[in-house]
Amino acid sequence: MKMKITKSILMAITLVALSAQSCKDYLDEQLVSGVAAGSYYSTPAGLEDGADAAYSFLREIYSNERAYSLTIFGTDTHTNGADGGWKSFNYYDNGLNPGAGILLESWTFLYQGINQTNAIIQRAPEVVGINDATRTIRIAEMRFLRAFYYFYLVRTWGDVHFSLEETLEPEVTANKTAQSTIYADGIIPDLEFAIANLPASQSQYGRATKPAAEFLLGQVYLTRGYQAFGSANDFVQAEDLLGNVIEDYSFALLPSHKDLWNQDNQLNSEVIWAIQYSTDLILNGGTGVGNRGHLYFGMEYDIQPGMIRDIANGRPFKRFRLTDYMIDQWAAARPNDQRYEDTYKHVWYCNDNRTSGNSIPLWKQVHVDKGAKKADGSLVTAADVGKRRFELGDTALFIPGPGQDAKWLGDEKLKVRYTVITQQKASYPASTLPTSDPNYYPSDPFFYNERLFPTIAKFFDPRRPAIQHEQGSRDWFVMRLADAYLLRAEARHNSGNNAGAAEDINVVRTRAAKPGKVAEMQITAGDVTIDRILLERAFEMDAEQMRWFDLARTGKLVERVTLYNAQAHVGGTLAGAANIKDFHIHRPIPQAQSDRTLGGYPQNEGY
Repeated sequence: MKMKITKSILMAITLVALSAQSCKDYLDEQLVSGVAAGSYYSTPAGLEDGADAAYSFLREIYSNERAYSLTIFGTDTHTNGADGGWKSFNYYDNGLNPGAGILLESWTFLYQGINQTNAIIQRAPEVVGINDATRTIRIAEMRFLRAFYYFYLVRTWGDVHFSLEETLEPEVTANKTAQSTIYADGIIPDLEFAIANLPASQSQYGRATKPAAEFLLGQVYLTRGYQAFGSANDFVQAEDLLGNVIEDYSFALLPSHKDLWNQDNQLNSEVIWAIQYSTDLILNGGTGVGNRGHLYFGMEYDIQPGMIRDIANGRPFKRFRLTDYMIDQWAAARPNDQRYEDTYKHVWYCNDNRTSGNSIPLWKQVHVDKGAKKADGSLVTAADVGKRRFELGDTALFIPGPGQDAKWLGDEKLKVRYTVITQQKASYPASTLPTSDPNYYPSDPFFYNERLFPTIAKFFDPRRPAIQHEQGSRDWFVMRLADAYLLRAEARHNSGNNAGAAEDINVVRTRAAKPGKVAEMQITAGDVTIDRILLERAFEMDAEQMRWFDLARTGKLVERVTLYNAQAHVGGTLAGAANIKDFHIHRPIPQAQSDRTLGGYPQNEGY
C-alpha cells in the first residue's frame, strides 16, 4: 500500500459525550466516507472532524489479534496456545514472510493515519472561522499522532517510506528513508511542537496532551539511544522528559495493581493517555472495531467438567499463554508480589447444571480410597460413589498457578471435589491404579498445555451483550504512570545512575507488594541490570503489547527468545528459539508495498 488516502477521504462524525462511565466528554472518532477533503477540510467543522478521524487508526493498531500477535508472540514471556492463525510470529519460521496479511494491515493503517494527519496539518492554517488557539492545539495533536504512527513504523520495520505531505491520489513511487532521518526530521520535531503547544489536559478525554507528548518523546529518545545513530545524551533527555511526566502533573499510582483493571474506574489517576472504546459502539448498532483483548488469553474452560461458556468467564480463543520461563519467574515472585493474584484467574465456578455434555463429575471409588472430602468436610464413602462431586455455583476448576504445583503432584487432586490444573501432570502410584477398573482414573489429564493454562483476567469484558460477541468496550491504556517510572529507570541505568533506577523500580514494586512484604520487594542499585528492568516490565506490563518492542529496543530479542521461548509446539518442533536470527529485529516489508511500487521496494535484510 502506498502512503495515501484517495479523494474519498475518511471522515469522523461530530464529537459526542459518552456518559456511560463519566460526565466527561470523550473523543468519538468514528469514520464516515464520501466527503471531499478539498471542500470540507477548509471549514471549521471539517477541520474538527478530520482531526478526530486521525485518532481512529489507533483502534486498529491496538485492539485486535493482529496487534497482540505482533507484540506478544516471539518473546520470552508468551508463546502460542492451541488456536490462531499467526503462530509463525512466535515460531520465526517461513510463515513470517512479506506476504503475511497482518503486516500489510498494520502498515496500511499506520500510513492512512499519517496521511490523515498530514492533511489536517497542511490545511489547518488556511481554515477561516476557527479560533487560533484551537487551530494550534489541533495541529499539535496531529503532529503528536504523526510522530506516534512513525515511531510505531520505525520500531517495527526500521527504514520506511517518509513523507510529511498529504497524498491525494494513488502513487507508484515510494522512498525508503533511514530511520535516523525519520527520528531527526519527523518524530522529534513533531513531538517538540506538540509539547510546546498542547495543554496539560483536555476537556475531551482521549485527546493528546502535553504529558502524553513528553512521555512519547521520552520513549523515543530512550529507543534512539540504543541505536548506532543515537547517543548517550538521548538517555539523559529521556530521563528528563519522563521525569516531567512523573513530577510535574497530578498523576499518581492507584493503591493496587488490581484497581487498574476495574472497568468502572478507567478514568483514574494513573492513566496518562488511553484509546477509548465504548458500549455505544457495540450495543447501539455501531461498527467500531471494539477492544478484543478479552478474547485471546483464556484457556479452554468451557468444555471442562461442570462448565459451559458464559460472558463472565469470556470467550476462550486460546491464542497466547505464558512461557515456561515466565511461569518460573512468577513462581519466584509470588511469595512477595501481589500482581499475579491481581491479574490472573484462579477459580471457575460451576455454571453447567446439565446431566449431559460437560456435566458435573461424579465421585468414584478412587476418591473413597484416597480420602476425598465432601463440601461439609466429611470423607467420601462408598455410598457417595456415583453422586455429584459439586453443585451449581461451587468451584469447578482451580489453577493454583506458578509455584504451587508441589502441593498437587501426588494424590491431592483426588482428594478435592473440583478439578485442579497444574503445570505438571500428577503422578499417581501405579500400584494403586487398577486401570481396568472404570471407577479409577487411569491418569491425570489436567496439566498445562496449549488448551489449559493460567488465564489473564485483567482484559475480561463483562459488558459484552452476548456470549459470542467479540467487540469489547474496555479502554486501552497506551501510557500509564508505572510505565513512566520503569522507562525512566531504564534511562537512568543507561546513564550510569543505578541508584536512581532502583528508586524508580522500587516505587512500582512497593505498590505491587503483598501486605507486610514491602521490605522484601525493594531492590538496590547493585541489583539493577537491563535484564532486571526487563523482568520488572514483564511483571508490571504483562501482555500489554509492549514486550516485543522492549526486547527489540534493548537489543535483547534474539538472546532472550533463544533462551526462553523454546517450548515444543504441536508437531514436536520448538518455538522461536530454534529459528530466530539477528535480522528478526525488524519485520519484513509487506509484499504488496513492493508489488505496487514502480521498480519494487527494497526488502528488509533476511526476508
